[in-house]
Amino acid sequence: MNSCQQCGACCASYRVDFSVHELDDNGGKVPSGLAVEVNDAICRMRGTDHASPRCAALTGKVGQSVGCGIYEWRPNPCHDLEAGSDACERARARHGLPALSSLH
Repeated sequence: MNSCQQCGACCASYRVDFSVHELDDNGGKVPSGLAVEVNDAICRMRGTDHASPRCAALTGKVGQSVGCGIYEWRPNPCHDLEAGSDACERARARHGLPALSSLH
């Protein structure tokens, strides 16, 4: 199991905005029912704009065992965030998880 499947901190830390062209209604792959419109060009994954963000596609318990219900269809910002990156480490710290670099 990779570290992302045990973590999920990024999915419960950041707002996920992306182009409306990524929605399945517009020829993309992200299920439209999991997004909210921000404006004519941008939409956001449901749940990621709450005071305590948690993507609607995230399943499981952060820091233990998680999954993405739309992994194959997730939007570009989710593809861009890499395990061990600064954003990853900030999200892990926000959830009280140790830095990935300290686990190796």
